[in-house]
This record gives sequence, C-alpha cells and structure tokens, in this order.
Amino acid sequence: MTTHDIEPRSAQSRPIDTRPPALSIETRTSWVVASVSLILLGFSFGGPWITAVGLKEIAADTGGARQVPSLAVSLSLFGGAVGGLLMGRLANSYGIRWTVIVGSVMIAIGLFISALGAPWQLYVGHGLFMGLLGNAGLNAPLFVYVSRWFDRRRGSALALISSGGYLAGFVWPTVFERSIAYFGWRWTMIGFAIAQLAVIVPLAIVYLRPPPEIQHDTAHAAADGARPKVLGWHPNVVFGMIALAGFLCCVTMSMPQQHLVAYCSDLGISATAGATMLSLLLGLGFFSRQGWGWLSDRMGGVLTAFCSSILQCVAMTGFLFTQEPVGLFVVSTAFGLGFSALIPAYVLAIRELYPMSEAHWRVPAVLLLTGSGMAFGGWIAGYLYDIYGYYTPAFATGVAFNIANIAILSMLLVRQRSYAYMR
Repeated sequence: MTTHDIEPRSAQSRPIDTRPPALSIETRTSWVVASVSLILLGFSFGGPWITAVGLKEIAADTGGARQVPSLAVSLSLFGGAVGGLLMGRLANSYGIRWTVIVGSVMIAIGLFISALGAPWQLYVGHGLFMGLLGNAGLNAPLFVYVSRWFDRRRGSALALISSGGYLAGFVWPTVFERSIAYFGWRWTMIGFAIAQLAVIVPLAIVYLRPPPEIQHDTAHAAADGARPKVLGWHPNVVFGMIALAGFLCCVTMSMPQQHLVAYCSDLGISATAGATMLSLLLGLGFFSRQGWGWLSDRMGGVLTAFCSSILQCVAMTGFLFTQEPVGLFVVSTAFGLGFSALIPAYVLAIRELYPMSEAHWRVPAVLLLTGSGMAFGGWIAGYLYDIYGYYTPAFATGVAFNIANIAILSMLLVRQRSYAYMR
C-alpha cells in the first residue's frame, strides 16, 4: 500500500454532509417586488412634503402659527405609524394588495380634505385619511411583505424599500415648490392626489402577489414550545429597548427634514435653495441607504443602527453652528449620509432576533415608535420656534434626544457581543 492510498486522518474523521444545499427563496421576482414597493412608497410619502415645502404659505393662510402645518405633518406620520399595527394584521390575513389600494384611495381623500384649508381640515386630512387609513396601508405592511421575499440579502432589500420616504423627499420638494409658486398649495395637493392614485393602484394590482413561504422559519416557530430569551433577556425587554431607540433617533431625524426650508428662509436663503438643500439631504439619504443595507447584511442591525446614529448626532450638532449657505449644504450632506441606515436597521434587528411568525406585529410596532418620533420631532421643533422665534433651541433638543438613543444602542450592542461570547 502506497502513501497515496491512505487518507489523511482529518479527512477520515470529517463527517460527510449528505444534506442538499439550502435553497434560497430570492429570485429576480424578489427584486422586482422590492423595486415596485419602493415606487409605491415614493408616492405614498409624497403628500406630507407638500405641507413641509409650503409650510410658510400654509401657516400664513391658517393664522400665522407654524405649528399648525407642522402638526398636520406630524399627525400624518403618527397616524401612519399607529395604523400600521392594524394594517399589518389585515395584510397578513387578506393580502397586501388590498391594504395598498385602500391606502392609496384614503391618501387621495385626505389631500382633498386638506386642500379645503382650515386647520381642523388639515389635521383630519393628514392625520386620519393620509396617515391612519392611508399610508398605514403601505408602509409597515410592505416592510413585512418584502422581507418575506428575501433570506440572504434582507438587509439590502429593507434598505431599498425604506428609502421610499426619502425618494419622495428627493423627488418631490423641488417639484412642489414650483407647483406651489405657480398654482398654490391647495391645487398642488389636488393634483398630487390624482397622480398617486394613477400610479399606486395599477402597480398594486399587477405586481403584489403572495410571497414565497419560508419553511425553516415556520418549522422553527412550531418547534419552540417555550418562549426563548433574546440576548439572554426577556424578549419584550429587548424589543422595548429597540422601539425606544427608534423613537429617540427619529425625533432628531425629523427636525431638519420638516423645517430646513423654513430655516433657510429665516436666514435669508431663498425657498428654491432651501428646497434644493432638502432634496440633497434626502437624495443622499436614499443613495447612502443602499450602502448601509450592504453593510447591514454583514454587520447586523444593532451595530448598523449604532454607527448611523453617531453620524446623525454629529451632523445635527452642525446645524447649531452653521448659518451660511455653503456650510448648510455641507451639514445637510453629512446629515443625509448619517441618518439613512436607522429605520431599516431596526427592522432588520427585529427580523434577526425574532421569528417570522411575530413579524406582522413587531415590525409595525417598531415603526409606530419611529413614526411617533418623527411626528413628535417635527411638532416640537415648530412649537419651540413659536416660543423662541428661532430654531437653535429645537436643534439642541434634537441633539439631546440623539445622545439618549446612542446610549440605548450602546447597551444593546454590548449585551449582544457579551451574549455571543458567552455562547
């Protein structure tokens, strides 16, 4: 017997894996569905930007207080977040297509009501119809829906569709600024109501089909009789920390987005330049989010959120010290690069730490807290402006909320690393 006839000892003792390789559920259709969902959200999030861009004009027509249109935008965000809890369950039971179509119709009704112009009509149109009954039918349900089409590049897919709001912020502010200048904010709302119906309803009918089943998640959920701990803690403790972190960071996130155009106007910078600055901020948020998605597939949701939150905090601090156009463009660029990973990172963390059978309520619940943070941040910035007459107190408040967010994410990150080491 020659030495070539003898297998190395390591090879003899190595078990042979006869199991077939796991099949991925990701296909070209998965990315088509994700891309269509991005377009749907790009339109559904468009309506509130009319109010953000036309904030000064709407305030002048409703008594002069900027907190009136600010509160309307906040109510639309809060309503969409609250409604997601119900719409997530309905989409899970009856299918995503119907919640998306009904949501689009409600957004159109809300824009028509808001265009009537009285403060209470703005609140009802934005909060009830555009938010609670409208965007709620698209935002949270589409997050869960798209995540069920992916098992390997879920972070990248979630980053893509979560960019819908920022795609809207990139595309629509300059369009709305010109439309408001020529036709007024009321006719701009009516025109956009018709446009989003014409786009969302046909796309929903054609492309939103049932997602593939994820067999290993279903089997895992069935096999676990006892509720497992998450990072060594009760599952709802970790969940509460993630949700609270989402609220805190989104308070900061919403302030420049809702008030940047008005802030520039106060400094003597034209509304056109302010709208361009906002589009730059949100456009960079959209494109950098795709890079964050690639990183999150490798880093995980918690670490991605931690890094993004630090960058957002640094950029938000920059707004406290910058008032020149060039400086504001630089700070807006930094803010767009910084904040963009946060919301999809929280959703990814939920999908990493909890079974798919709980996604239909845990994901909307997290988005409720992030949406509430966006709503509160936009309103409190307008409220503080009305008290002090300038934006520095509001932006300083945003920095404080961001620091609290970093503290919570630090605890989660340390716990995650320690728990992984102990195992």
